[in-house]
Formats: sequence, structure tokens, C-alpha cells
Amino acid sequence: MGPAQTMAKRKRQAPAEAAGAAPAAAAPAAPTERARTVCVGRIVGAHGVRGIVRVQSHTANPDDLTAYGALSDAAGTRRFVLTVTGRVKGLLLARVDGVDDRDAAEALRGTELHIARAALPPPEDDEYYHVDLLGLSAVDADGAAIGRVSAIHDHGAGPIVEIQPPDGPSTLVPFTRERVPAVDIEAGRMVVAPPGEGP
Repeated sequence: MGPAQTMAKRKRQAPAEAAGAAPAAAAPAAPTERARTVCVGRIVGAHGVRGIVRVQSHTANPDDLTAYGALSDAAGTRRFVLTVTGRVKGLLLARVDGVDDRDAAEALRGTELHIARAALPPPEDDEYYHVDLLGLSAVDADGAAIGRVSAIHDHGAGPIVEIQPPDGPSTLVPFTRERVPAVDIEAGRMVVAPPGEGP
């Protein structure tokens, strides 16, 4: 299984779900091919005086933070080699190569830890990495263009896809089999059905 907070899983739509529910956390805008990375964690601060950092892991199993290969910052300009040394209050404690004191560790506060998309394991059935959905063309059942996927939101009741049309405000669509009956990553598009018209 891949990073939990960077994946969206389609499900059957529950009767009480509303298409216009207000979103919370959103995935970033569609990445370019050069920047196809996935955020798997974030350094939230220093721990102690010997260069240990506290890390919030976004992977399904927090200990898998370092299992996918080299980590970098969001810009891809810095590489990090982490060794997990323990846990505290739901966070990982890790040593970063080259970071030997509290000041250097604290300077990394807020740094997002990214890995190359190609390093991730294949998603399970009906699961998609956010980075693969962002930028997809949204079309109706007849193939007519609706817009493009601009963000993925999840406020606890399941993923919501935000679709930006060429003109006008964006639309929020629950990421369910009823509302999104087909997703074709290779073709770069997803089919979006109006409410009540999905399979």
C-alpha cells in the first residue's frame, strides 16, 4: 500500500453524501512531468540537542517513510537520508545525515519530504495517487470536455475531485463510482456523470 494521505479511493456513494460539501485539505495544483513527486512526510521540528528531528509521516505505515528511496525537498534541490530512531506523540524521530545539532535540525522545520512518483508501489484496485489524478481532463459520457482536475479534497467522508472548467467557477464532485464511473490515467482523462446518472 502506498502513502495514505496522497491516495484517493473510489467507493459506492452513500445516500447522505452531498456533491457540494465544503472541502478541507486540498492537494496542490497539477504537477509538471519534471515535478512528479509525492509528499510522504514533513519535518515538524527538532527533538533534543543532538540533531534529531520530529517527522510527521504521511505513509499508511509511518515506518515506511524511508522505504521508497531517496527523499528530497519539494523543489528537488536537497536530498535527505533519514534514519528513524523512535517515536514520540504520533511522530517519528529521525536522524538526518549531516545534521548534528539542534540549530541545524530546527532549520529544517516545515520541510516537506518528497519521493519520485516512479518509486511508489502500484495502487490497489480503485485507488489512485493524487498526483496521477491532478491535471486529468474531465469529460462527460459522450466525451465532451467539462474541465480539468485542479485539486483533490478529503474532509473525512471520502475524496472530492475539484474540476475547473475553461470559464466560470470550479465544481466539486464526490470521487465515487457513481459520479466518476471511469478513470483512464494513460489516456489522461476521467468520465464524470451528473448526479443520479452513474452506474
